[in-house]
Amino acid sequence: MMHDSMADCFSIIDNAEKAGKKEISIIHGSNLIRHVLEIMKKNKYISEIEEEKTYNNRSFNIKLNGAINRCKVIKPRLPIKKGDYIKYEKQYLPAVDVGHLIVSTPKGVFSHKEVKGKEGGVLIGLVY
Repeated sequence: MMHDSMADCFSIIDNAEKAGKKEISIIHGSNLIRHVLEIMKKNKYISEIEEEKTYNNRSFNIKLNGAINRCKVIKPRLPIKKGDYIKYEKQYLPAVDVGHLIVSTPKGVFSHKEVKGKEGGVLIGLVY
């Protein structure tokens, strides 16, 4: 039984990167996972995403390019104001301008660099 599909997705990606794998499959997918994977693809952490839908399930086949050092979920999911991004960058990322915080806003899921100073939201995870 799975309790947190987002945490499961990030741990699969992180473990596959550490093991040096090039392709992985995420069986339990959702719209949130799809948006997060698209952010990772846009920032060149993964190279390709293929989505497969069945009548009751969604899965993703992902091609990795070896660019991820760490990816993890931020638990508990923290609310963030539009002026607090620097505080959370210092807390969760290893250095300035290294990595991305993934933020869910009322307008969608974005990297913190896209919404910095414009809009608040909820921190979902990080990747660097």
